[in-house]
Amino acid sequence: MTVQRTFSIIKPDATKRNLTGAINAKFEEAGLRIVAQRRIHLSDEQAKKFYEVHAERPFYGELVEFMTSEPVVVQVLEGEDAVALHRKVMGATNPAEADAGTVRKDFALSIGENSVHGSDSAENAAIEIAQFFTEDQIVG
Repeated sequence: MTVQRTFSIIKPDATKRNLTGAINAKFEEAGLRIVAQRRIHLSDEQAKKFYEVHAERPFYGELVEFMTSEPVVVQVLEGEDAVALHRKVMGATNPAEADAGTVRKDFALSIGENSVHGSDSAENAAIEIAQFFTEDQIVG
């Protein structure tokens, strides 16, 4: 196995309910380390750029509006096969289909308000990390 980094966002529905610590505890208990983190309020421009892959989908505008509605926590997680591990701990996008004990099963309100985002590949993780952090801001 390889140590890698992945990108994580704790979304507005979770920050609004003060769940940052509880969510990060799940990541850390699974063996992921937080090597960069900050709480920000995404601008419309940042959210549109981040989710531009979904620009043609009908939910794009609603997604951008949601992601700019409250602060989020952007972070870099590091660990053995971090991308796959992070996705396992997050659980299925639909909380009704997520495994017991996952972030989405325990905290998500709906498919749209599913509390967390995680990179789907090492390549996308690198792109997403670079949108929010410089290499000197990642310490671990």
